[in-house]
Amino acid sequence: MKIINAVLFLACLAVMFTVPLWADQGILFIAGLVLVEVVFALSWNLLFGFTGLASFGHAAFFAIGAYLCGYALRAGIGAPFLLLILAAGVAGAVAAVLTGMVLLRRTTGIHLAIFTLALAEILRILVGYSTALGREDGLASIPRPSLELGFASFNLASGEAYYWFLCLAATVIAAFLWLVCHGPFGRILVSIRQDPERTTFMGINVPAYRLAAFTISGATSGMAGALYAPWAQIVTPESAHWIHSTQPMLASLLGGAQSFWGPVVGTVLFSIINYSTRNLVGLSELVIGAVLLVIVLAAPSGVVGLVRELRRRLSARVSQTGPGTEGKVGPKGKLVQEAA
Repeated sequence: MKIINAVLFLACLAVMFTVPLWADQGILFIAGLVLVEVVFALSWNLLFGFTGLASFGHAAFFAIGAYLCGYALRAGIGAPFLLLILAAGVAGAVAAVLTGMVLLRRTTGIHLAIFTLALAEILRILVGYSTALGREDGLASIPRPSLELGFASFNLASGEAYYWFLCLAATVIAAFLWLVCHGPFGRILVSIRQDPERTTFMGINVPAYRLAAFTISGATSGMAGALYAPWAQIVTPESAHWIHSTQPMLASLLGGAQSFWGPVVGTVLFSIINYSTRNLVGLSELVIGAVLLVIVLAAPSGVVGLVRELRRRLSARVSQTGPGTEGKVGPKGKLVQEAA
């Protein structure tokens, strides 16, 4: 089974990296947005799927990174692009620390979700009144940078070049989050999600780990915003809107919040559904909502959870049907074995 998973993963990477070779500019642009939203969804799900915290205003950290990078590139301050991405991550982390120190010590659950939503809306309004940040029109004509590595320089001005950089950056950030989620730190987060009181009795500082997860999530969301600004070449206050905050939620629920790869699958599926219904003027939102509702009702644990359940049932059926027996399904759907 691990071999099959590895083959599927490598096949997905191959498709992702070869998009510029067979897709037109429209598909290429959407694929780049999908990569950015994948990083954003993985960042959000570190809180929800692994730590048990819900943030309804996570787009605020995304917008902080996007505006920081977009403003620096447009102003031509000459900072290396990789440094700008790291700076966006630091800015997102600082904002998350300040938010978490105030909120996580006093509230969790739906109260935390509402407070983060309110803070994101405050940020969106403040940005809309900022002349330096373009007010409601945002920052337009953001140039795509050159990647300076010291020993070599790569011009990312073309869509194909920046897309390949997006692939590498998204892969690196996703690998970092995978290590965080599947290491000792991630296992402690899962235990906090399942039973915070028992985890406290084990001697774990639950508030500190929640704050650390909030900080990592804010930092990687800020990096996602920094990657987005040169790709879209425009950043508006809508990047901090609550609607943008719902995208990683929908992606995680659609793909499976309990799985690390669930947000990735959900983001891709959501983008495919959205693109397929783009010509249904006036009915697009209705069709998307109906499709998402059917999928969520049919697979409460997400698409990844549904696939795992089907694989588990198939493996159980194969293991019960040994040599010299043939399996039959009984009236209640149970496997009945008969000797050959």
